[in-house]
Amino acid sequence: MERHMTTPFPVFPDISISTDRLVLRPFEDADGPALIEMMNDEQVVAWTAVPHPYTARDAEDWVRHLAPRERTEGRGIVLAVTEFLTQRLVGIVHLQNTNWRTLATEVGYVVAPWARGEGYATEAVLAAAQWLFRDQRFERLELRTAADNTASQQVAQKIGCISEGVLRNAWIARTQTEDGGWADIRTDLIVWSLLPEDLDGVADQLADAGYASFTDWN
Repeated sequence: MERHMTTPFPVFPDISISTDRLVLRPFEDADGPALIEMMNDEQVVAWTAVPHPYTARDAEDWVRHLAPRERTEGRGIVLAVTEFLTQRLVGIVHLQNTNWRTLATEVGYVVAPWARGEGYATEAVLAAAQWLFRDQRFERLELRTAADNTASQQVAQKIGCISEGVLRNAWIARTQTEDGGWADIRTDLIVWSLLPEDLDGVADQLADAGYASFTDWN
């Protein structure tokens, strides 16, 4: 009987990425309490599909199972974003829906409420993009932002993304009701893309504007 050798599906390496202010690394059990606090923030609930309320069991499942499987099953990679000096959890960068044939993937990101306004999302996503293009030789990074999520759109613009169009009525966001609950609402998605050549000069421009620069990965 003829036997066929199968090629294992590709996966991203188990890495950490460092910038002047941040370390992007795999999640650890110790991240659980900060993850719960971040995921229960109103802005995170409104613009993402995370469970609400976000419980200790949700955090444990994410850290131990869901996040690692993104990498080991070839779908992408999840990185916890932490402050270099304090090790405090700043947010998440998530590469997902990876297409290994076209060398394209989609990035999502979340920032803790205490860390907003410091340029951390821009710094973290830019570092991930540089690693993706230079080390992994990818050709396309895609972002999708809800039409009213201006903060997320600003991150896309700062790292040099190009707006490609609108997916009408393509996402379900959440809005808070008068009684303190949450209701689903449909919204458009703006599609952005970043190609390797789009990064030319972006890091220098951000450095001039006071953002920390990408430095190393391992």
